[in-house]
Amino acid sequence: MSFHLCSSPSSLLHDPNLLSVHPKSTPRSFFSSYNPNSSPFHSRNHLQTIHVSVQEAIPHETHIEKPNLDANPPDAGSRRYAWVNPKSPRASQLRRKSYDSRYSSLVKLAESLDACASNEADVSDVITGFGSNLFEQDAVVTLNNMTNPETAPLVLNNLLETIKKPSREVILYNVTMKVLRKSKDLENSEKLFDDMLQRGVKPDNATFTTLISCARQCGLPKRAVEWFEKMPSFGCEPDNVTLAAMIDSYGRAGNVEMALSLYDRARTEKWRIDAVTFSTLIRIYGYSGNYDGCLNIYEEMKSLGVKPNLVIYNRLLDSMGKAKRPWQAKIIHKDLISNGFEPNWSTYAALIRAYGRARYGDDALVIYREMKEKGLELTVILYNTLLSMCADIGYVDEAFEIFQDMKSSGTCEPDSWTFSSLITVYSCCGRVSEAEAALFEMREAGFEPTLFVLTSVIQCYGKAKQVDDVVRTFDQVLELGITPDDRFCGCLLNVMTQTPSEEIGKLIECVEKAKPKLGHVVKMLVQDENCEEGVFKKEASELIDSIGPDVKKAYLNCLIDLCVNLNKLEKACEILQLGMECDIYSGLQSKSATQWSLHLKSLSLGAALTALHVWMNDLTEAALTSGEEFPPLLGINTGHGKHKYSDKGLAAVLESHLKELNAPFHEASDKVGWFLTTSVAAKAWLESRSSSGEVSV
Repeated sequence: MSFHLCSSPSSLLHDPNLLSVHPKSTPRSFFSSYNPNSSPFHSRNHLQTIHVSVQEAIPHETHIEKPNLDANPPDAGSRRYAWVNPKSPRASQLRRKSYDSRYSSLVKLAESLDACASNEADVSDVITGFGSNLFEQDAVVTLNNMTNPETAPLVLNNLLETIKKPSREVILYNVTMKVLRKSKDLENSEKLFDDMLQRGVKPDNATFTTLISCARQCGLPKRAVEWFEKMPSFGCEPDNVTLAAMIDSYGRAGNVEMALSLYDRARTEKWRIDAVTFSTLIRIYGYSGNYDGCLNIYEEMKSLGVKPNLVIYNRLLDSMGKAKRPWQAKIIHKDLISNGFEPNWSTYAALIRAYGRARYGDDALVIYREMKEKGLELTVILYNTLLSMCADIGYVDEAFEIFQDMKSSGTCEPDSWTFSSLITVYSCCGRVSEAEAALFEMREAGFEPTLFVLTSVIQCYGKAKQVDDVVRTFDQVLELGITPDDRFCGCLLNVMTQTPSEEIGKLIECVEKAKPKLGHVVKMLVQDENCEEGVFKKEASELIDSIGPDVKKAYLNCLIDLCVNLNKLEKACEILQLGMECDIYSGLQSKSATQWSLHLKSLSLGAALTALHVWMNDLTEAALTSGEEFPPLLGINTGHGKHKYSDKGLAAVLESHLKELNAPFHEASDKVGWFLTTSVAAKAWLESRSSSGEVSV
């Protein structure tokens, strides 16, 4: 009795990675692999056949025969047999030697085909020079190891012509498409698909998943969606991994509804979702303004064990910047570092935008300096973001440093926005010479000052009490044919609050030209025109109705400040009352069972003192006239910050004022910006104040 020992290529054909349409280099593993058991040529096809018998010595050279696809083997009498125990180590060595030799030769053939010229003649010569016939499984291995997208289709055509009756032509097409996908050649992949149909070859799931993944790699999500939606017409049903990949494609193609619908299904059916798809979901939620959704996706992917990549971290940082949540950007940045990622340019840019928009000045400057240390270049937009932040929070020296760095970078040139921010920085602190120098440099660079810039210049002259220069700049605005807007007129109004009373008349003329309604109200206020009761409030109300919502509070603050400066408390109270009625000053007073409070956080100094005066009068009436019981505590909240261009905040000014009044309010040690007193102390002080005849604060 003897055994016929064959070295079978079944290990090759049963390795799904070799028949998969995906290259080994791709990180994605979510498309279908072929099922080799469905192929009819697996059972009897052999790459090499070795015959050994125990009756004769093992030959020095093993006879290698050509594979035969015929189901009926040739006459056994023509072969030489040598029996060997199939379980012996020798049998295993023979199998491996035979398989490795054949596979290595096919890999070398693939390399030769990659290197040859892309024409039919040269491809045919290389295949003919292989020295033995190629069979269907040989063709699969050869094409699977090719990388040249120009010669692969020619090789496919040659093999289809030379191989007799291939049983699964679709596999040959799929592995050829995989070669084209390696080079992101979607156009020729689609042509290959058309060739399949012309030959009557029916595409399978792997065909479509290869085309879909190729379109995704090419950054063409709409094409990926088109191929996905063609699958049902060819009788192909996408599996869960393909569906999960389509979340990314639909999201990138702009079909958010379909992407989120698939994601909901993925969560229910527990599909495997990769980091790329999670990144797209974060982008979808970020674009729609659902920033909590971004964070929820981040937490879900972590709970599923999917590790975030740097792209995901950068998108999260960008979303938190748009949401003005710098504290969450800080947390995400720490996660990024702790998970071993090195921040790249996009990371730093997202952090600068996040901190800059939220006016986290110190944090933004730390990131800026870290970028400089690492030799990373900033764009004009990033420089301008930093300068705009400095203008808003009063970082004058830092702004100058950033501006000089920008000019010396060699890669960025200051633009109109750059000069605008720099002039604003100098203007808000009254540095006239620096602001004028920046304005001159702006013109030298070819940029004409905008209304925004000229508004800042007027503010600068106003702070320096150079009223004539304010008037001169105003005239320039008119000469340039620029129409003053609400913000510009508001700046003129603000300058009035800093101008000596004897020079206010010069500015009233400017205001009357810029905005007659505002000029009329200011004239009534300053010149103390005699008018019937309620007329001034009516005129002020019409003015407020005529301006934009973003400047209403600023106008009221300035008008009240002007009243306080001119010692016209009654008109100040009228304007405050108007602001409360129009819901511009909302939530100034609050009451609870344990505390009554006055909230001054968003008010100017004059408006805050006026609100304090009104509140004290209300408390006096409640305690002494109505007999209303006070809660245990009374408090005044000023906020905990100081004005960005002032040495003192509202809290410091109010504390000094309360001391002048001998009021029993004291700064709370555990609540920054709060001044508290007890009901007993407050009543005693109010009674004392009433008996002494004090009527104002």
